[in-house]
Amino acid sequence: MVFDFDGTLARPELDFGVMRRAVSEAVVPFMPQAEPRPDLPVMEWLQTVHDALAATAPQKADRAFAAGHDAIRAVEVEAARRTSLFPFVRPLLAALTTAGVATGIITRNCPEAVRTVFPDVDEHCGCLLTRDDVKVVKPHPGHLLEALALLQRGPHETLMVGDHRMDVETGIRAGAFTAGVASGETSRELLHEAGATYVADDCHDLFTRLGLFTA
Repeated sequence: MVFDFDGTLARPELDFGVMRRAVSEAVVPFMPQAEPRPDLPVMEWLQTVHDALAATAPQKADRAFAAGHDAIRAVEVEAARRTSLFPFVRPLLAALTTAGVATGIITRNCPEAVRTVFPDVDEHCGCLLTRDDVKVVKPHPGHLLEALALLQRGPHETLMVGDHRMDVETGIRAGAFTAGVASGETSRELLHEAGATYVADDCHDLFTRLGLFTA
């Protein structure tokens, strides 16, 4: 069982508009003409800025990339200080462990933010893979597959649980079953449209329906 973090296990607090503006301000000294692209997630847009600069100014590209990621991290950590886990998370993870279900978390967030919200995460999950821990992040299936390697499980016996279309896409591309939870900012309808095997209001609702949680 592999979970997304923000919006799935933790109350959604990240403001991606704020993050986008912070990254834009961070890269302007290196590339004044850079403008955020609403069709791309922030990290993917930052990569395009890096790639555009790298052809002619590789050192400047690296500095812009680092400055952008520093801005992302600052927004994430600040948001983490204002949020909390959903109240069912620790009991749910304990119940899954008791039932012999391996659990992990994959997230595009930074480790500092996750551990601010969930300082005892290592006591409750078999693995935590943030963006700092992997070469490719979701929706690339490699993010999930790397977690499964650590958990010693295969995609065919895995449920990828998340609150975003990206989580569903990641699971599908990795060959796993998928569950969309509407506890973040994506509606049940959009999660259905994304192709989720199961859709529920939140993880409590999902695992109660699956008969794996009764608290």
